[in-house]
Amino acid sequence: GANAVQYVRNQEPLILRREQAYLGVLVDDLITKGVNEPYRMFTSRAEYRLQLREDNADMRLTEDGRKIGLIGDAQWRAFNEKREAVEREIQRLKTTWYTPQKLPESEQMRVFGQKLSREANLHDLLRRPNLDYAALMTLPDAAPPATLPENVAEQVEIQVKYQGYIDRQQEEINSRRDIETLRLPAEIDYAKVKGLSAEVQQKLNAHKPETVGQASRISGVTPAAVALLMVHLKRGFRDAK
Repeated sequence: GANAVQYVRNQEPLILRREQAYLGVLVDDLITKGVNEPYRMFTSRAEYRLQLREDNADMRLTEDGRKIGLIGDAQWRAFNEKREAVEREIQRLKTTWYTPQKLPESEQMRVFGQKLSREANLHDLLRRPNLDYAALMTLPDAAPPATLPENVAEQVEIQVKYQGYIDRQQEEINSRRDIETLRLPAEIDYAKVKGLSAEVQQKLNAHKPETVGQASRISGVTPAAVALLMVHLKRGFRDAK
């Protein structure tokens, strides 16, 4: 429906990437793997599951929805308020510090289950596996000036606790972004790409992938074949100049 409107408006279609939505995984799989047998959308099909969480669906998709007119002013305002509240609270956690001397020993044992060995801020304390946001907020002077909405507190806790894993996966996504977005000419004849095996040529001509990233996920297309495609494209760009 959204892309039908985009087509009528003569605007670019909404294309959801694999790290952006399960719908992006489904469409990409159907394009690159074909439909020779029934397809089921298992979460295990997504290689970036840390990004595709239920709690951050609004963070992943609202901006794109706003660009094509699916998000109204009230929802857009609420989204921005939530996003800003999450950022403010994470920053507050980073600047709220406790020392073993400042915090009574009884409070340390009650919340941490052990004595605090060194100075730490709330952000670092929240990353501990045995602590949660609600427990930390019971420390003296730890609670925010105003009570946070439940969905904001949940997002803060998830982002802080799993930051290392999420950042590592984002680095992987960024490293692949060049080939994911590098478009293949619709008229390309893969039989003329030097070095490709006959099998790879046939599969690429049959599937007609739109990007190098899609081509790389077609069964039988090896990393070496992807490298040959990149060389072919660069040679074409140089010839065009």
